[in-house]
Amino acid sequence: MSLTFCIAQLNFVVGDLAGNAQKIIASARQAHAQGAHLLLTPELSLCGYAAEDLFLRPAFMAGCESALDDIARELADLPDMTVVVGHPSGQDVRTRSVAVHQRGNRATVLRGGRRVLSYAKRELPNYQVFDERRYFSPGDTPAVLEIGGVRVGLLICEDAWFEGPAQAALQAGAQVLAVINASPFHVGKGVERVASMGLRARQTGLPLIYAHMVGGQDELVFDGASFVLDGKGQLRGQAESFREQLFFGRIDLPDGQPAVVHAELAPARSDEADLWDALVLSVRDYVTKNRFPGVLLGLSGGIDSALVMAIAVDALGAERVRAVMMPSPYTADISWLDARDMAARMGVRYDEISIVPQFEAFRAALAHEFEGLPEDTTEENIQARIRGVLLMALSNKFGSMVLTTGNKSELATGYCTLYGDMAGGFAVIKDVFKTRVFDLARWRNANDPYGTGSSPIPERIITRPPSAELRADQTDQDSLPPYEQLDDMLARFVEEDQTIDQIVAAGHERAEVERVARLVRINEYKRRQSAVGPRVTHRNFGKDWRYPITNQYRE
Repeated sequence: MSLTFCIAQLNFVVGDLAGNAQKIIASARQAHAQGAHLLLTPELSLCGYAAEDLFLRPAFMAGCESALDDIARELADLPDMTVVVGHPSGQDVRTRSVAVHQRGNRATVLRGGRRVLSYAKRELPNYQVFDERRYFSPGDTPAVLEIGGVRVGLLICEDAWFEGPAQAALQAGAQVLAVINASPFHVGKGVERVASMGLRARQTGLPLIYAHMVGGQDELVFDGASFVLDGKGQLRGQAESFREQLFFGRIDLPDGQPAVVHAELAPARSDEADLWDALVLSVRDYVTKNRFPGVLLGLSGGIDSALVMAIAVDALGAERVRAVMMPSPYTADISWLDARDMAARMGVRYDEISIVPQFEAFRAALAHEFEGLPEDTTEENIQARIRGVLLMALSNKFGSMVLTTGNKSELATGYCTLYGDMAGGFAVIKDVFKTRVFDLARWRNANDPYGTGSSPIPERIITRPPSAELRADQTDQDSLPPYEQLDDMLARFVEEDQTIDQIVAAGHERAEVERVARLVRINEYKRRQSAVGPRVTHRNFGKDWRYPITNQYRE
């Protein structure tokens, strides 16, 4: 016996029920034409992941049911084709004044124009970016379908990270495990998935098909890289990362012998390649799915804006990216030269708008109020806010979305200006520490993954000391520890939840650790008002980070 399958590793759009349904129908027809008898779509593929509080709207849930019926009806002429669709189902039930939700996160099997089986996800994650217990009730029974004599046990994402659901499928007679997924990306997540699914395959002795989605949804990124394992947990096939693909494979089940898996295996990738593709995909999908004609950003001649522009051009093409240089009295000549050089290398529209007249006007307007007081960060922030106003004006007039250019190190410590450089619609590198910014810039100069030009970032931008250029002879290290030290402290404090004592024990000076921890605490109000941006670590400032603004805890 054998099972020929296809994974619809596709980019689904939240709320586009008709469009998503058509993608599933087209994929099923193409898979059938190429000899597959089973099509697996990702978790919640019909509605997109994650639809969040749309799940609470009865009309949305009814629309999902209708779209599922449409798929079944459209594929009724393929009686030997089995399609597994991820979708939500059910509604709230009111008991007195309390609403009890009885919705399920389901995988429904369509064949011959009807629903033949439906499985409700048993393990509902409620950590990191996940909030599934807010919307769904867990299932409690296994589901095994038969295709050409092969019995396939269905699981949904989190189910396969626990032993119980897979064992239940095995006991119900499964010979193959099929897991449909929407597993958000972070650096290193792919290795974790293969390792965890390998354990599940070894525990059951069953080959395992892992069907994953691809695409960007607000701050989440899905990387694809669907795969298939043999019964020993060995990787036998894998789809491409960050690309839509119909991924085909075959599992042979000879009598009394271990299963044999046939599938293509995509080349191994570096963390930098994964991170770059995640950032590019997140920008492309956020801009395109929200129907912006293009983007604009302030190009300062510094490393952060240079990296953001390179990502934007790879994501959208040079014709949809506009760069604006806004020099102040403190802008160095090399910043002008490097910004012009990079814009020319990448072929984007480039404009220069001096903020000197506006800055002088603000200082004149405030001269009486500030009389006798020295200049400080107040005047620095005025410059950043002038730039924010100019960029937002251009955005309003021409419709392009502003990309902010602040990194995770700055956002963590508050080294950014509210309503200034934080103003914009999408914060591309808000989850990328400064040291990683430099790594990515060097990687991009050595690689041209989208054919938009090699070495886009002038070397001097990478090698010169970082500066906000808001006062004379300013560098970032005037206000912050060296980035190598700062980022290690931040990673331990923010991402790993280490205590101050633990961070000191790792080799950092206590006074510096306490200062950095204080900066993280007191700048929560800024982060709460920052633009959404892609999550590329396991702990981002967004869904992962939910700290109170008003907070007297000091550790």
